[in-house]
Amino acid sequence: MVNNFETYLNEIVQVYKTNMPFVVFKKPNELKLSAYLPNTNELIELNNFEEDGFVFIPFNAGKKVIFPLAKSNFKKNDFKADEVVISDFKNNSIQKNKNEQISKERHVKLVQKAINFIEEGKADKIVLSRKETISDDGFHLFNSYKKMLLKYPNAFVYIWFHPKIGLWMGATPEKLLSIEGNQLKTMALAGTQIYKNTTSVKWKQKEIEEQQFVSDFIVHNLQPFVKSIKISNSFTVKAGNLLHICTTISAVINTKNSLKLLISALHPTPAVCGLPKHIATNFILENENYNRNYYTGFLGELNIKNKTELYVNLRCMQLENNLIHIYVGGGITKDSNALNEWKETKNKAMVIENIL
Repeated sequence: MVNNFETYLNEIVQVYKTNMPFVVFKKPNELKLSAYLPNTNELIELNNFEEDGFVFIPFNAGKKVIFPLAKSNFKKNDFKADEVVISDFKNNSIQKNKNEQISKERHVKLVQKAINFIEEGKADKIVLSRKETISDDGFHLFNSYKKMLLKYPNAFVYIWFHPKIGLWMGATPEKLLSIEGNQLKTMALAGTQIYKNTTSVKWKQKEIEEQQFVSDFIVHNLQPFVKSIKISNSFTVKAGNLLHICTTISAVINTKNSLKLLISALHPTPAVCGLPKHIATNFILENENYNRNYYTGFLGELNIKNKTELYVNLRCMQLENNLIHIYVGGGITKDSNALNEWKETKNKAMVIENIL
C-alpha cells in the first residue's frame, strides 16, 4: 500500500536537497500538511500586508520574507497518525553546551536586573530569552519533524527554509491572530508550569498576573480598530510538556482598518516582549546581548482565500551547519524568582530536545 504521507513528505525532502526554499506546516488540531514551494530561490521581502502568501517575520530587525502564492507551488495532504513512520535509531551525536553553568549565571543575572528594573517602577513586565546551542552532526531533520507532528498535535508545527536565511523548525502553541472576512480571533497565552498528567492545576499569583497583562494589552490595543469584543474566561492549555493560561479573544473588525494596523497593534505582545511595549523592547535590545532573529516574530498564511492566520514563533530552533540553536524565554514580573526563571527556560527547551 502506498503511504501518501511518506510520499508527500519525501517530495519536500527532495526540494530541501536541491537547496530550494520551502515551508511545510500543520495547523493546530489538524491532520493535514500544507506546503509552499517557491519556484525561485530569490529572497522576496514583504512590501505590505496586502500581499498573499506565506510570511516569516522577525522579532525586531531583519528580513521580512514572503513566499508569494503566485510564485509558489502549493501542496496539501491529509494524513492519519499511523501513517507517520518514525525511523528507529538512537542519535548519539548530540553534544550539549559545555558552558551551561556560564549561561545559567548570565541568565540569572539578567533576570535579576529586570526584576530590579520592574521593582523601581520602570516597567510592569519584561520577557527575557536566551539561545541554547547543541552540537549535532547526526541530526535527522525530517525524522525529528515527524516526532514533532505526533508529540504536539495542538501546535502549529513547521519547517521553514530559505538558502539565504537558513532553516527554522518549531511547534508554537500561540496564535497571533486569524482574520476571515471581518472576524478576528486571537489569544492571550502566558504563565508556565510543567504538565504532570492533568490540566486541573492551581496557578500562582505571578502567573495569573502575567497572563492578565497580556489579555488586557490585547483588548486595549484592539479597541480602536474593532467592535463587539468577546473575551473568554481563562483556562489551562497543554503545550507539549508544559501548561499555560489562555484566554481567547474575538472581535468584529471595523471595515476601514488595514491588516498592517491590526498586526502593529498586537505585535509584539507582552507574552514575548513586555509592558510598556517600547520600554520592554529597549530593555531587551540593550541587555539580552544576542539577536533573536525570527524567534518571537511571527509566521503564517497571509490573505489566502480571504483569510489570514499568523502564529508567534515560539518553541523553535534554528539549524546552522551542525549546530542547533534552541530559543527559549520567559516573562519577568515583580514576583519573579531569577533561578526559577532559568528552570522555566530549561523546561521549554525540552520541547525541542525531546524530538532530536
